[in-house]
Amino acid sequence: MGVRHAFLDLTPLRTSRPFRRLLIGQTFSGFGGQLAVVAVMFQVWQLTESPVWTGAVGIAHAAPLLAFGLFAGNLIDRLDRRKFYLAAITGQAVCSAVLAIQALAGNDQVLIVLAIVATQAAFGAGAGPAARTFIPHLLPPQQAAAGLALNRISFQGTMLIGPALGGLVIGWWGVGACYLVDAVSFGCAFIGAFGLPAMRATGDVPRPGLSGIVDGLAFIVRSPLVRGALATDLAATLFSMPLSLFPLINAERFGNDPRTLGLFLTAIAVGGVGASAFSGTFTRLPRPGVVMLVGSAGWGVALALFGLSSQPWLGLVFLAVAGAADTMTVVSRSTIIQLSTPDALRGRVFAAEQIVGVAGPDLGNVRGGVVAGATSGLVALVSGGVLCVLAVLAVAVSTPGLRKFVTERESART
Repeated sequence: MGVRHAFLDLTPLRTSRPFRRLLIGQTFSGFGGQLAVVAVMFQVWQLTESPVWTGAVGIAHAAPLLAFGLFAGNLIDRLDRRKFYLAAITGQAVCSAVLAIQALAGNDQVLIVLAIVATQAAFGAGAGPAARTFIPHLLPPQQAAAGLALNRISFQGTMLIGPALGGLVIGWWGVGACYLVDAVSFGCAFIGAFGLPAMRATGDVPRPGLSGIVDGLAFIVRSPLVRGALATDLAATLFSMPLSLFPLINAERFGNDPRTLGLFLTAIAVGGVGASAFSGTFTRLPRPGVVMLVGSAGWGVALALFGLSSQPWLGLVFLAVAGAADTMTVVSRSTIIQLSTPDALRGRVFAAEQIVGVAGPDLGNVRGGVVAGATSGLVALVSGGVLCVLAVLAVAVSTPGLRKFVTERESART
């Protein structure tokens, strides 16, 4: 593989104008969303000065995804996905506008803020899976991994720059300005998706209500590739999620320096962006299942080594490695699920993937906190890393199809 092929594969941007417009629109909207995340946390803290209430923001965001995600997935498979997505992001934009109005009006009731956030998250429960169904329609299978890598670096870029920009906007003009920017930024996502063709699922129309949801879950259980991909994600997040441990590790190992604590998340993001920039090294490989398994195990190993590190700079290096491994895992897992799921089921399967992506990290942070409370941050991180590797090995052994799965490009050669 030449040096040129190691870099991020831009082929989807060159060959698919609809994908290019969609990605640009979602990127601008993502920046607005990050401003709103900072604004919500800041406003809730200003209203309550309570970490319990700031923690409730996460519940307000996650609960609707868990409650409505599978129902939204079934609707995505029954309706025109483009129209469904446009309706969902319109609802999100209206919620952002309402957040701006309440902030500018001087609202002092935190429950009002949380209710609006929860309503917006309910629309997001449908918008996220719907948007993911677009890639198989806009890109050929051999470009799926490259398209997902471009989505990933877009997300990481907004995560790196958006919060800092949000802090500046709040300092200059207040939280209401952040909400207004977010509401306007949804217009970019709307423009990006408006020109897409109609996208109804091919195949049999799903059964309505719970019956259709059960059919989607039954497919996940029957499909070794999809089941194994989701199990690998749970192995990494449930056993080895480090965020809740960062303050404790910083206090135990690095003198409780707030500057070091701030660098922990930045190091993970930097590693992720670096892996995305050089994603051609793994998106062009023919076996995404192997890449996913290696990336998930690497995540656990890197976090265990971070827990053992006594030098701050070495710990940051291991966190950057963990971030790179996470990007490899996410892109490869999404590729497998995209290519292994029939079009008629993609809305429900992608909704289930989104739920796993929300529930796994939350439960993993709880596990880490409980273990650390009974022992120490070091034990929690190292034991979690070891358990992650063991769980990934169990998935690899019990699901040989993951190791053998090849992309269409490789299949064409053989």
